[in-house]
Amino acid sequence: MRLSARVDYALRAAVALAGYGDRWVSAEQIAEDQGIPRKFLESILLQLRRGGIAASKRGSEGGHQLARPGGEISLADVIRAVDGPLVGVRGERPEQVSYSGTATALTNVWIALRVSERNILESVSLAAVASDDLPTSVTKLLEDPDAWVIRGA
Repeated sequence: MRLSARVDYALRAAVALAGYGDRWVSAEQIAEDQGIPRKFLESILLQLRRGGIAASKRGSEGGHQLARPGGEISLADVIRAVDGPLVGVRGERPEQVSYSGTATALTNVWIALRVSERNILESVSLAAVASDDLPTSVTKLLEDPDAWVIRGA
């Protein structure tokens, strides 16, 4: 799985907002705290607002905050808001891709991959990341020594 810089920044910004709680926070503060280029962050915050993840308010008391509690927003929600569906094959949903001959089963592999990603990304909330309190299902995966082994190029 490859995460674009946009998705990485969006996740970091959303987790930062979860960490700020109910406070309104400026884009400048988020950019500084997370090392995200300000112009890039403005675009991401717009996508998060459009996706129902974040809210914004103008004025001296304004800024950005989550649109709902961080415990109710999953990492998958953020990824979908800025990047669309979790798994795509050539820009299409896995169930819309078909192969012939010996490659026929690849469609099933892509769908299984989507299920695995959903199981993790939908179970981890922004609040869980912000408080470093990941679900047991995730921390259990990290206990496997092979989880930390880099394979391939």
